[in-house]
Amino acid sequence: MIEFYPQIKHVHIMMAVASGLLFALRGGASLAGMRWPQWTAVRWTSYGIDTTLLTAALMLLTILPGALFSNGWLAAKLVLLVVYVVFGVLALRRGRTRGARAGFYVAALATFGMVYSIARAHHPLGFGHGLLG
Repeated sequence: MIEFYPQIKHVHIMMAVASGLLFALRGGASLAGMRWPQWTAVRWTSYGIDTTLLTAALMLLTILPGALFSNGWLAAKLVLLVVYVVFGVLALRRGRTRGARAGFYVAALATFGMVYSIARAHHPLGFGHGLLG
């Protein structure tokens, strides 16, 4: 399956971008009081993108099974992924006030940015590792 690694990685990257963009659009529209972010079709589109993203990630891990434990940056990405999901749920549905939802929205976007930074830099500190030495 190693021969499909470039294609699977490309799908993973494209789905990560699509997931982040859709979340940013849904969160911004939700905070603006629009109703379309809660439509069933939009939620199912999000679920489909995220399922494809997770499937591609798991396929990449099966191709390189030791990668998770040999690379600290992958473990950091996984931890921040959980944080991102929690912030995203609080921003879109569970935040009690509009201010709380806005704060969780910004926190989710910052977390997504850090996940992106870690993925690009292949370092647990992301792009910040260059600043620290």
